[in-house]
Amino acid sequence: MSPKPTKSSEAPAERNSLRFSAINAILLVAGLGVITLGYAMLANGSTVGAPLLLVLGYAVLIPLGIIL
Repeated sequence: MSPKPTKSSEAPAERNSLRFSAINAILLVAGLGVITLGYAMLANGSTVGAPLLLVLGYAVLIPLGIIL
């Protein structure tokens, strides 16, 4: 007996494709803006606000923009 034909070629393509939505773009742009602001504050001598913004951008917003 021959095995039943399946549409297995369509299912993996759907699971492996990356789909970026508007929320992804917003989070990535917000992350880049926060990082830029953090470096600007760092250049002006801020020792508290700048590292907080940089951590927020690099560790929170950019990964969320990629994951969601």
